[in-house]
Amino acid sequence: MTVLAHRTDTLTRDALAVLQPGFQGTTAPDWLLRQVGEGLTAVGLFGRNITSPEQLAALTAQLRTERDDVLVAIDEEGGDVTRLEVRGGSSFPGNLALGAVDDTDLTRGVARELGRRLAECGVNLNWAPSADVNSNPDNPVIGVRSFGADTHLAARHTAAYVQGLQAAGVAACTKHFPGHGDTNVDSHHALPRIDVDLDTLQARELVPFKAAIEAGTKAVMSAHILVPALDPTRPATLSPQILTGLLRGELGYEGLIVTDGMEMHAIAGTYGIERGSVLAIAAGADAICVGGGLADEATVLRLRDALVAAVREGALPEERLADAAARVRALAAWTRGARPDAQPEGSRASGIGLTAARRAVLVTGSTKPLTAPYVATLAPVANIAVGDETPWGVAAELAELLPGTEAGVFPEGSGAEDVLAAAGDRTVVAVVRDAHRHPWMTEALDALVADRPDTVVVEMGLPRARPRGALYIATHGASRVCGRAAAEVIAGV
Repeated sequence: MTVLAHRTDTLTRDALAVLQPGFQGTTAPDWLLRQVGEGLTAVGLFGRNITSPEQLAALTAQLRTERDDVLVAIDEEGGDVTRLEVRGGSSFPGNLALGAVDDTDLTRGVARELGRRLAECGVNLNWAPSADVNSNPDNPVIGVRSFGADTHLAARHTAAYVQGLQAAGVAACTKHFPGHGDTNVDSHHALPRIDVDLDTLQARELVPFKAAIEAGTKAVMSAHILVPALDPTRPATLSPQILTGLLRGELGYEGLIVTDGMEMHAIAGTYGIERGSVLAIAAGADAICVGGGLADEATVLRLRDALVAAVREGALPEERLADAAARVRALAAWTRGARPDAQPEGSRASGIGLTAARRAVLVTGSTKPLTAPYVATLAPVANIAVGDETPWGVAAELAELLPGTEAGVFPEGSGAEDVLAAAGDRTVVAVVRDAHRHPWMTEALDALVADRPDTVVVEMGLPRARPRGALYIATHGASRVCGRAAAEVIAGV
């Protein structure tokens, strides 16, 4: 092999190594197996790829026939954002519920059990936890995905989550650096901006990431957000000042830096995914996450070729690409050699997720025992991170406890009159999600309670609106176990 051919082959393999693409289907397509064999070191999984733990284990085993150290990544936060249980709802509460309980041993245990389940299915990199401090209650994309609005609470639970997940042999990927909690725009749709000074960033946004680094997080995910105090022109994912200067230099982080999804409009709609990927690697990122919406071989080849061309044209230093690829391979080697810590005796049988959800419930008021109520779910449009395919609410869980329960879903634009017409003379259980962000929801609740003072209200998002109804229940999340915990309160069991 000539020197030029060897260099070309090395560049191609390095360019493939830094990509984390998705794909369609519940088995690995031929093109994906071929690319793994040619140097692709990581694959991203989404809800569309998963039907059961057994199917997922077979899929990851199939990938490892081509490369035994392939990184299989997933966006499994538990709570509202679940891929492992996308069709039924998560067996674990999310971050806000864990922050509401504020027991770091519990958070560590939940993450440990979640990690065990992922590891059993062959998943070894989790794009979690969210370390964002949810300082803006109107944030449309973080909300219950954050441990809370208190900086130090978020920091100690982020560290506990990282420790628990990695004790199971699954690499944690702490996100969204340098902090997505103070945004009022969803980066899936546009480029958010955080206009705070450096002192605020140091005292608030960066504290949980420092805790994650001290806890040994194996990866950090960048945010597609503009932070002018750090870089007035480029979003964090594309900023050398933020990724290399701040994260690597000032914070001393040596692990893998992964981008958020490059097909998100904050990048794809402004820079394009090819140019954005080149700029991200040049800025200090090591792995390009792509595949939430773009999940085919053509995308992989486009990005591979864009990176190789950038090196040849001098737009991307060859040593920077080689360094990024080496970091990806180093994490792959760690996962192959990781040995889970001994699991606490009885933890698998203890139902730690439901236990945590029960402890997170906040109850105001009381009501008489109900028989066959009407559950009205006032349903906002779900953000892309959560998705609209995962069921949420209390109707199914309450129907198991109170036979004869009926239910209906009321989208934006619905009012109290619609609910009352459907409920008849049954007691209404009104289920909402972030009522404070949706005026139509608060108007409907006010009218419902005025007409039916015995209405039960269940808030499954951020509990910012004032308590309403004879009984008000805040679950701090909308996972299946959060719904179960609320249903138990309503049924009095």
